Amino acid sequence: MKDRPAPLKLMVFAGGVTSTHDLPEAGTITLGRSSDNGVCIDDPSVSRRHAALHLGPEVLLEDLGSANGTSVRSPVQDAATADLSQSRLAPGRRVAVAPGASFHLGSTVLVLRRDERAGDVPAPVIRDEAMRKLHAMLGRVADGTISVLLLGETGVGKEVLAHALHQRSPRAAGPFVALHCAALTGSLLESELFGHEKGAFTGAVSAKAGLLESAAGGTVFLDEVGELPPDVQVKLLRVIEQREVLRVGALRPRPIDVRLVSATHRDLEAEVARGTFRQDLFFRLNGIALTIPPLRERVAEIAELARVFAARVSAQLVRPLVPTLSPEALALLEGYRWPGNIRELRNTVERAVVLCAGPTILPEHLPLDRMRAAAPSVAPPPLSVAPPAPPPSVAAAAGPLRNEIEALERQRIVDALEQSAGNQTQAAALLGMPRRTLVAKLVAYNIPRPRKRA
Repeated sequence: MKDRPAPLKLMVFAGGVTSTHDLPEAGTITLGRSSDNGVCIDDPSVSRRHAALHLGPEVLLEDLGSANGTSVRSPVQDAATADLSQSRLAPGRRVAVAPGASFHLGSTVLVLRRDERAGDVPAPVIRDEAMRKLHAMLGRVADGTISVLLLGETGVGKEVLAHALHQRSPRAAGPFVALHCAALTGSLLESELFGHEKGAFTGAVSAKAGLLESAAGGTVFLDEVGELPPDVQVKLLRVIEQREVLRVGALRPRPIDVRLVSATHRDLEAEVARGTFRQDLFFRLNGIALTIPPLRERVAEIAELARVFAARVSAQLVRPLVPTLSPEALALLEGYRWPGNIRELRNTVERAVVLCAGPTILPEHLPLDRMRAAAPSVAPPPLSVAPPAPPPSVAAAAGPLRNEIEALERQRIVDALEQSAGNQTQAAALLGMPRRTLVAKLVAYNIPRPRKRA
């Protein structure tokens, strides 16, 4: 029997934001700026009803008479003639697009791919000293049965750490079941956690085991546990204390054998003080708390994480060559603060791989407006131990002095470009720096890259 292909997903890169949308096996999905489309794309270059994807044995892309057009970047086959070589699509004409192909709605980039990662949690990248200590602690905690609470900002990799704990525990042969508590309403959340009996509510046409039952012998990961409604908190506390679960609509409880790992970006102690989270449940979940540092404090891991993400998205796009980061692009990544942490880095690298046509990711493949606003300097701060603090008089002058130095360097770059008639290679030679360094400084100082003069 032939294996079913992995489900299709649509990646959308609009306005520096990446979103991913699940696609059905069959049917038609419309794409556009209006909220009544199957995939809503909030970008001014996209028409209200811009294009459509017709899903079936093959995927067909159709322009619906958009203002700014639909074009396919990679070669595609026309569903009728199989000889399409022009990238711009005529309205109403359908062309076949394969997984890995990218196309444009106006200036928005979209990529069709197979979700080969379904159920696959990446191995953690450990390069930072604080993360080494955290994983050493994780190894000691994994052998026990105590509940674990993972703390940290959104996107720092709490599920990856939870999965690592499961894999290093005696329960590794059992299931690892994850539930995002903020993604479901109270009634659905209760049904997913505890299960239900047939006829317990409208739509319950058969009995269903909840996650706490189905994970028998394994680990249940409750992500964003701070979002649990009060009534579900009460029932979860009873489950933890009695080690048995009562399905919705059932009369008899069922024993469970699971380990609970929870995660939140909230300050649960503050939530307890406000009365929005039960103190007794907090004590039960907080057998031991592990705090994951944000990515901006783990600069040593950025290069390896970016390499892993680039390799993964290249495989999903069926690209034989994994692009590497140029030194200038890496410097920008390492100098950025990453408010969205690893999740934001992954989206940024995925976008760069899509936009990169060659073997190297360059600064222009990154969301420079956002990154420049947060990281005015190309070079990241040194990772070595900081020198002793200067006297107050020196420290007070450091800011203005640095501004003067940067202004002087910017003017020298502008003068060198003028002297070399816009030739960046010659300008770099005049300045005594590699051309790539010059390009990075053009980005850092927001100097337009000139064209060579005739």
